[in-house]
Amino acid sequence: MLFTDYGASPAFVTGFRTLATGLLFLALILVRSRHKLKQLLAAPRDMGWFALFGLALFGSQFFFAFSVAATNAGTACVLQMLNSVFVLAFVCAAARKAPTLREGAGLALALAATVLIATQGNFSSLAISPAGLGWGLANALAVAVYIVVPRQVGLFQRYGSLFSVGIAMLLAALPANGAMAVQAAADPSVFGCVAAFDGRAWLVLVAGVTLLGTFAAFALYLTGIAKAGSVAGSLLGAAEPVSASAIAALWLGTAFTGWDWGGLALMLAMLACMTV
Repeated sequence: MLFTDYGASPAFVTGFRTLATGLLFLALILVRSRHKLKQLLAAPRDMGWFALFGLALFGSQFFFAFSVAATNAGTACVLQMLNSVFVLAFVCAAARKAPTLREGAGLALALAATVLIATQGNFSSLAISPAGLGWGLANALAVAVYIVVPRQVGLFQRYGSLFSVGIAMLLAALPANGAMAVQAAADPSVFGCVAAFDGRAWLVLVAGVTLLGTFAAFALYLTGIAKAGSVAGSLLGAAEPVSASAIAALWLGTAFTGWDWGGLALMLAMLACMTV
């Protein structure tokens, strides 16, 4: 809605949401976990891992915004679910073991869903733009990195999930706003959308995109990852395309084909396969 109705750029939305969310997390950390900041400052190696975590958070939001702009919210979310493929491959490689039968079936369903949506049943060509597919795959890889890294290197165990997400989000705000500044230097209209914002646009940006879609979503999702594990947590995130597709269809009037809904059904089957 911000892209189509108000001309907002993906770089502006990403810069705003990461900075505002990072500041919210910082306030929470200063109230609840100030002592952990001293612990972190005394561990330069952990700072390096947090930098990678933050870079992945930035990439996931930046690439996702461009993926939505190049396709639509539902399709971008389904493409994002390919992160499960990357997560499963990394976890199996690290453990030097093959995926279980259930994990393999879930992986096959996720890949089949992506192929259906990307080709619309015509397997000789792409039905979405190469840019849309490229942004979606880049987003999936970035999501996989921020799912795997903090758990594998012990950040969640040493600092807790909320502190870890908060520090990473603050670090993500640096490249996000740097990218916004670079784009604004080349195209001043990046900030021109603000003049067109009315109460509805600010409500969506602040309450919807920032508070619910970033602050609450990342805190809850990565806390779930910390508790459920990288593979199970990433596959449980398959609920996101369901809500995104339903909201896009009902609120924004986005049209979905039978192939889109078929891909969504395969993603739901993958969710059932992994959790039942």
